[in-house]
Amino acid sequence: MFSSGAVKLLSGDPTWRDLTALEYHYWTQPLPTWIGWYANLLPPWAQKVSCASMFAIELGVPLLIWGGARQRLVAFVALTSLQLLIFVTGNYCFFNVLTVALCVMLLDDSVWPARALRLLENASPVRAAAWPRWVTTPVAALLLLLGVLQMFSPSRVGLDWPAPLRFLERAAAPLRLVNGYGLFAVMTTTRPEIVVEGSDDGETWTEYEFRWKAGDLSRSPEFVEPHQPRLDWQMWFAALGGYDQNPWFVAFMQRLLQGSPEVTALLHRSPFPDHPPRYVRAVRYLYRFTDLAERRATGHWWKREPQSLYLPAVSLESFRTSP
Repeated sequence: MFSSGAVKLLSGDPTWRDLTALEYHYWTQPLPTWIGWYANLLPPWAQKVSCASMFAIELGVPLLIWGGARQRLVAFVALTSLQLLIFVTGNYCFFNVLTVALCVMLLDDSVWPARALRLLENASPVRAAAWPRWVTTPVAALLLLLGVLQMFSPSRVGLDWPAPLRFLERAAAPLRLVNGYGLFAVMTTTRPEIVVEGSDDGETWTEYEFRWKAGDLSRSPEFVEPHQPRLDWQMWFAALGGYDQNPWFVAFMQRLLQGSPEVTALLHRSPFPDHPPRYVRAVRYLYRFTDLAERRATGHWWKREPQSLYLPAVSLESFRTSP
């Protein structure tokens, strides 16, 4: 949790430093919910207060974990409240559930019902052999040092570590003893979306509709967590780069041309239910949430404008002739 807050500041991203990041977050995150649409309507001052509160929880509250029962209870309430807000505004599969499960260990026995405690007392205790401190202390110190090195390595602080520390970081890297955690270290301020289209004649194009990602402007963002729809999730990342950086996407388009039932079953609607199209292509749009007035006037949750051609029209013949 602390790392998640620290990397936002260490990355040098201006939207985190001036507390405006949440003005973009709700509509640029991979799979927002309809509650996220309403959260996006909050005025700028409320978004800044929310962002400052998030930093207070991520950077300050973890220190309470080392306090007494009362401090740990405060930490539990703050950390789980943050997870609840994330849960209702965006789909992050089981991320929030796992985090809350860890936070349960912050609770003192006194907060649990007496009956539950009696059940635990009657359970057979499991005793583990204790490692001596002369073993655990150096290991803990090594993990702490590697964690600090990992946290600052992707930052823009420009720390020049001594050569022995750089050697230690490189030597330990293959062991995966520690890892960086940089969720939303740099806030995306636009939302490119890939719209996949099919055609029988190369002139008239019809859109494929995905189950969960942004597409149909009038379809509300839905809840899908704790499930993670992998295809819809990966489409968000694919839109941030080119198709040449996402070879799976080219394979996906080939399967649409083949009419693969396993692939089309991942979609909400195929415009070619009886036969696969002769051509497919992908167009990149810029999407954004509508505001309250636009929603009342059009009934749309999203608005969009075309940006560029993501993948030119291809056919099965294109794949047969490619090297």
